[in-house]
Amino acid sequence: MPSLQRANVIGAGPNGLAAAIVLAQAGIEVTVYEAEAIAGGAARTLDLTLPGFHHDFGSAVHPMAAGSPFFRSLPLEKYGLKWIHPPVPLAHPLDDGTAVTLERDLGAQIDALGRDGPAWKRLFAPFVEKWSALAEDAFGPLIRWPRHPFLMARFGAVGFLPAATLARGAFRQERARALFAGLAAHSFLSLDKPLSAAVGLMLGTAGHAIGWPIPEGGAQSITNALIAHLEAIGGIVHRSQRVANLAELPAARLTLCDVTPNQFLKIAAGRISESYGKSLRSYRYGAASFKVDYALSEPIPWNAAGCRQAGTVHVAGTLEEVAASEAAASTGKHTDRPFVLVSQPTLFDPSRAPAGRHIVWAYCHVPHGSKDDATTAIASQIERFAPGFRDCVLARSVLSPARLESMDANLVGGDINGGAMGVSQFLFRPTRHYYRTSARDIYLCSSSTPPGGGVHGMCGYHAAKMALASLKQ
Repeated sequence: MPSLQRANVIGAGPNGLAAAIVLAQAGIEVTVYEAEAIAGGAARTLDLTLPGFHHDFGSAVHPMAAGSPFFRSLPLEKYGLKWIHPPVPLAHPLDDGTAVTLERDLGAQIDALGRDGPAWKRLFAPFVEKWSALAEDAFGPLIRWPRHPFLMARFGAVGFLPAATLARGAFRQERARALFAGLAAHSFLSLDKPLSAAVGLMLGTAGHAIGWPIPEGGAQSITNALIAHLEAIGGIVHRSQRVANLAELPAARLTLCDVTPNQFLKIAAGRISESYGKSLRSYRYGAASFKVDYALSEPIPWNAAGCRQAGTVHVAGTLEEVAASEAAASTGKHTDRPFVLVSQPTLFDPSRAPAGRHIVWAYCHVPHGSKDDATTAIASQIERFAPGFRDCVLARSVLSPARLESMDANLVGGDINGGAMGVSQFLFRPTRHYYRTSARDIYLCSSSTPPGGGVHGMCGYHAAKMALASLKQ
C-alpha cells in the first residue's frame, strides 16, 4: 500500500523542485527523479563552448524568478543565490545608432520616452504600484475568483489586446512602440493575436517593479539553491534517473510530474482514462527557439551606449520588424531578420568566463520543430547593430530545436514555453482540470499548467497545493 506520507516528483526543473518543497513543507517524504545528470531542466548552466565559459542552457535573465511569490518566500539567499541588477535591464537598438531602454525606475522611463512618457505611465503605473497583488493573482489559474478582482480586470482588459494594436494606439513615436513590441514578442505569439500584449505588460511591469536581474554564477544558482533548501527540509533528489513509466516508481500517495503532455502520455500509459488521454493528445505546442551561445574575446561592440550597459538586448529594429518576425515563426515561415534576444551576463558577472573574456546567449523564434539553420541570421542581426561582432567570436555552440529537446525533453520541438499560448490554452492549460489528471493520485506541475512558461516555480506550487488538498478529502 502506498504510504500516506510519501510522494514522488518527476523532474528537477524549477516547477518540480517547487512542488517538492511545498510537499516537504507539509511533512511529506519527497523523492525527486531527474533524468539528466545535472538538475535544473532549462535552468542549468553548462560549458557549451570552451572550458571556463559558463553558459545558461535555457533561461538567462529572471524577472519572473525574482518576482515569484513562492521563491520570494524561501530563504534561497541562504544557499548562495545572489541577484545582480545590470544598470539597464533592457535595451532595444535602432538603426539610427541609438537604443530605447527599459529603465528600472518608472519615473526615469517616463522622462526617457518624452512625448510617450505619459502614455507609458498610464499603461504601467497601476500595475507597477501593485506588483505584489498582481503577481499573487496572475501567477496561477485565471478561471478562479481573484483576490484583487478590479486590478485583474484592468490587466485583462489591456492584456487581451493584440500587442501591435495596443502599441500603435497607445504610443505616437517609434521608440516606445518598438520597446513594447520587443517585450510582447516573448509571448511567441504573432503580435496581431489576442493576449500577446499580456506578456509585454507583465514583463514591462516586472522590469519597473522587480528589475530584470541575472543570478550570480548563472541559472544553475537558482536550481542549486532550490535543491539545497529541499534537502535541508528532508527532500531527496536522484539525478540520472529517467522514468519511462510510473510503474517504475516506489509506491506513494502522490505523484507529481514536471513534464509536458507529450511525455506524460508515455510515462502514464495504463494509469489515465481514455478521455483524458485524448484531451492531452490535442494539446498544441508553439513556435520554437533556435539558440546560439558565443564565447567572445571582448564585449559586443554595440553602436548604442545603452546596449553596453544592458543585461538584455532585443535585436530587431522597429515594431513592424518585430511583428513580421513573430508572424513568420507562428505561421511556419523563416525570416532573414528575426527578432533576436541577447543576454550578456559577463558584463556584470565576470566569474562566468576567463579573465577579460565574455559569453553571450542569443536566440530567435522559428517554426515549431524547424530544421532550418538560423545561425547566420542571428549573427547578422547582431552585427547590424554592433559592427565587428563576428571578429570577437572565439567559439560558438548551436542549439537547434531538435538539439534543445534532446537536452531537455520538456522542450518539445524547441518550444520553451511548454505549449502554445492561444486563448484556449491560456485559460485552460493543459485541460480544464489544470494540474489534476484522471488519476486521483497523479498531478501535472510543468510549464504546460498555469501560469505557463518561465522560471518562477508557480506551476509546481499550485499543483502541490491542489495535491495536498486532495489528501484531506
